[in-house]
Amino acid sequence: MVGKSVDRTAVSPIAPSDGKLADNIVFFARALRRAGMRIGPAAIADAIDAVTLIGIGSRSEFYAALQCTFVKRHEDQVLFDEAFNLFWRSRDLVQKMIALLSPVAPGRQGGDRARRAGEERLREALLAGGDDSRSPRDEPEIEVDARHTVSGRELFRKTDFAQMTTAEIAEARKALSSLILPMDRVRTRRFRAAHRPVRIDPRATMRDAMRFGGELILPRFREPRLVHPPLVVLADISGSMSQYTRIFLHFLHALTEQRQRVHTFLFGTRLTNVTRQMRHRDPDEALDECVAAVNDWSGGTRIGETLHEFNRRWSRRVLGQGAIVLLITDGLERDDTAELEVEIDRLHRSCRRLVWLNPLLRFDGFEARARGVRAMLPHVDEFRAVHNLESVAELVKSLSGQGAQGADPRRFLHMRAA
Repeated sequence: MVGKSVDRTAVSPIAPSDGKLADNIVFFARALRRAGMRIGPAAIADAIDAVTLIGIGSRSEFYAALQCTFVKRHEDQVLFDEAFNLFWRSRDLVQKMIALLSPVAPGRQGGDRARRAGEERLREALLAGGDDSRSPRDEPEIEVDARHTVSGRELFRKTDFAQMTTAEIAEARKALSSLILPMDRVRTRRFRAAHRPVRIDPRATMRDAMRFGGELILPRFREPRLVHPPLVVLADISGSMSQYTRIFLHFLHALTEQRQRVHTFLFGTRLTNVTRQMRHRDPDEALDECVAAVNDWSGGTRIGETLHEFNRRWSRRVLGQGAIVLLITDGLERDDTAELEVEIDRLHRSCRRLVWLNPLLRFDGFEARARGVRAMLPHVDEFRAVHNLESVAELVKSLSGQGAQGADPRRFLHMRAA
């Protein structure tokens, strides 16, 4: 495997003569494992043996020895390179650690790719691997009566994504990846072998009888095959939606790893298919590829025009076999709503189920007053919020067929008519 170029200057700051090189390799491997790489004890032993055999003639040879033993997957290459350049560098090490320990303000949601894939996980892994032999400080134990209060976990589930700190957003991404994925299945016209007496399979029965010369005929059965329906996601990346969409993409990444037919499209002023980018194993690298693929992140939005492009170019390719469409947008259309109403109606007729996810529903006094919202509501099956972990969990239950309580869009139409 060919990695990116590394610095060919001075060798590792740890010399083999002081007996600390093996300890540092073990610490480095543990940091990589905490960051998400699959490294076992055998790989650590192989790395120490490889460095012992080749010696430390140059930094490039040392890099090659560790890379060959630790990097087993292509998606781990970027993470390994970042960790190696940070951990095994003598110059500017103090400045880098100070930068890592300093609070980092959230960057722009646009096309800024200064933060590399896996950098946040790598920072936490390196800083969490200090000396475990230190005894924790003895602090006074405080007992809190929490019988009449809401647990912190429950409050975290209801916290708006836009109001979370950097640490809370990282925790929310982990929680989204660990959600129980929807278990929805649809019946197809194809069959598979069954052990229950559902329906006799004549061909399988005759083939089995030919093995015994027709003297013994045992019935064989078949049943309809159940598969996951295609899931198509149309996510708004305009300025008012980019933060919610960026966090929701972590949930879609976990969904893409478990299901085969998940198609993701991002739209602002134009439509971009990022299905291929979402198939990267590393979630941070997948999101970086998605940001690089679009040119209008955190820009304006033209919902009607982008839906027209989707219906014309992509609907027949991805909306077959009972597809479910998730439309993530606030419905604030900047153009005329006549085209929007026509295209959303066409999209609704082309799929089995159209679910609109709108973060504006986080407000208790939400009303369907915007022109785009009034044009879209009559053509959706469910109208849901997508602003916190609790709303995403409710979406998973709905996709799994456990009901759609409180998601009927007609209640907002009746409210408006009244």
